[in-house]
Amino acid sequence: MYSYQHFIDYFKNAPAIIQVVWVMIVLFMVIIIILIIYLKLLRSRLRKNEKIVAQYQNEYESNLITYLYSGNEEEEISAEQQLIVEKLKSCVPDKFKRRVVVSTLLRLRNEISGEMAESIQKLYFQTGLINYALSSLKSKKWYVVAKGIRELAQFHVKEVNDQIVIHVNNPNKEIRKEVQLYLVTLFHFEGLKFLDVLQTQLSEWDQIQLLEVLQRFDEQEIPNINPWLKSKNDSVVIFAIKLAKIYNQFEAKDTLLDLLEHRHKKIRVEAIQVLSHLQVYEAKEVLKNKFNELSLEEQIAFFKLLENVFESSDESFLQEHIQHKNFEIKVSALKIFKLLNIEKFHSFKRLLSAPKDAEIIEFIENN
Repeated sequence: MYSYQHFIDYFKNAPAIIQVVWVMIVLFMVIIIILIIYLKLLRSRLRKNEKIVAQYQNEYESNLITYLYSGNEEEEISAEQQLIVEKLKSCVPDKFKRRVVVSTLLRLRNEISGEMAESIQKLYFQTGLINYALSSLKSKKWYVVAKGIRELAQFHVKEVNDQIVIHVNNPNKEIRKEVQLYLVTLFHFEGLKFLDVLQTQLSEWDQIQLLEVLQRFDEQEIPNINPWLKSKNDSVVIFAIKLAKIYNQFEAKDTLLDLLEHRHKKIRVEAIQVLSHLQVYEAKEVLKNKFNELSLEEQIAFFKLLENVFESSDESFLQEHIQHKNFEIKVSALKIFKLLNIEKFHSFKRLLSAPKDAEIIEFIENN
């Protein structure tokens, strides 16, 4: 009691700054104690939820396996399967249980294939889970819509294509991404038709993801990419150029040549690069005739193209640029000369007297 009173007296007589410090110490101690209690309760709750989830997962997984192996050829759905369908139907209205059912179905679907995978998809319809996914498409919350589209893609539900494609120009980029992945995952190259109506930008990451999905499929008939190369949406044009390069679309060369006059430099440069990859000789003459009008990036890309399509008639043009101020252009010109006219290449040792130039020529000679 005496100590407590002594502290009170000390606190009252202490300077204001000391009083503030003590108040802050007590306040922080109270906050820390409250946080510790909260974290313990939260941890306990999470552990409890994990046990409940594990319990439901085991139960549902057991039911699903029974469903898959209890069918017979005589009936479309056996009596035992129907009981499991009804049991799962009763769980679906509960949001928590529905989430566990969906995750369990997806895990099994990823582990099996063929007729059994089709049975799981059929069960997805029979239990009414699809109705909840479809209702999420009408939500005002973007993450609910995106999750619904992703779920429909994971269960390969092609029948709702019309309800998905209306979101192709949705203001939210996550929704647009899920729409694009849904279309390409389920319909492959045919799914790229959304590019015809896409008004928003197709980001670099979106393009990478789409190409990654497309490359999983073999022996696919690639659609005509010319309309996309002519699109008013520059990101669609860039994506189409990548398709032309990856899938060697030589039949699109005339449209690619037209892109050499495109208003955006990035597209002109990428067009040159794919024309180089396809070894389109016509591009060489077009670019060579207006070389001085090109930007430096275009000039560098042109010389890379020239490395693939050079001819003896290019010798005088190359000689004009062996002393170009740009290192990459100079190296390209000398590399081509080495292949075109080795004697003249060696004569450049006297012409290019700068130490750096001599090093470049020596490097090219030995490689």
